[in-house]
Amino acid sequence: MNQEPDEGDGLWSKCPECGQVVYLKDLRANASVCANCGYHNRINSDERIAVIADPGSFQSFDDALSPTDPLEFKDRRAYADRLKESQAATGLQDGVVTGFCRVEGLAMALAVMDFRFMGGSMGSVVGEKITRLVERATQEQLPLLVVCASGGARMQEGMLSLMQMAKISGALERHREAELLYMPLLTHPTTGGVTASFAMLGDLILAEPKALIGFAGRRVIEQTLREKLPDNFQTAEYLQEHGFVDTIVPRVHLRSTLANLLRLHGSRPLELSSR
Repeated sequence: MNQEPDEGDGLWSKCPECGQVVYLKDLRANASVCANCGYHNRINSDERIAVIADPGSFQSFDDALSPTDPLEFKDRRAYADRLKESQAATGLQDGVVTGFCRVEGLAMALAVMDFRFMGGSMGSVVGEKITRLVERATQEQLPLLVVCASGGARMQEGMLSLMQMAKISGALERHREAELLYMPLLTHPTTGGVTASFAMLGDLILAEPKALIGFAGRRVIEQTLREKLPDNFQTAEYLQEHGFVDTIVPRVHLRSTLANLLRLHGSRPLELSSR
């Protein structure tokens, strides 16, 4: 599930899984899921919000928060230049969008990570925005969904990135103490420090079909253990079989599934506050 679809001349798309050729407008009408084989193409944060939230209901927070370069980090390129490039390409200040929305009329807090922005890596702004959303959800007594799509912690920010794991986890514990529902949705890929923290702390852990989910990479694990891993290792299906994922939800059924889960946990239609 790590290939990108061939979009040809901009009118059609070739599925990287089964090779089926479809019109792009038909693919997008099906939430970018191949109607032939069920392959879930990667989608951006705007598309994800459209799949989850009732039309026009999403209210975003903290859009202006922008990362700095406290370590003045530089490898082959300066971190500051990489940030500017990602911001120009995506129209985002960093790799997550947060806010309140409704799902079939039910109020919910929502964070959506965007893999286009430096591989969805978690830096200080990503951690701060998710933490603020969790705290707002706790204050407003709202259930919470975090859509995970990340290569892990952002190395260019060093310890400032790693500390976000603990900061978000602490906010989620206070949300749990308030007896509120938290659900992470694990999409392709969910790896590294995101998996090692908030992606695995949900009351119900959801995943998309065939999503890659793990901490270390397959090659590193095989070299450490000195053994061959199963072909489906670190897929959503493998993790569900071994008890790490509660349910796998096809994208086209996501909104209705979320609404049913919210109703089962006592959620009701509420007026959303922008506080």
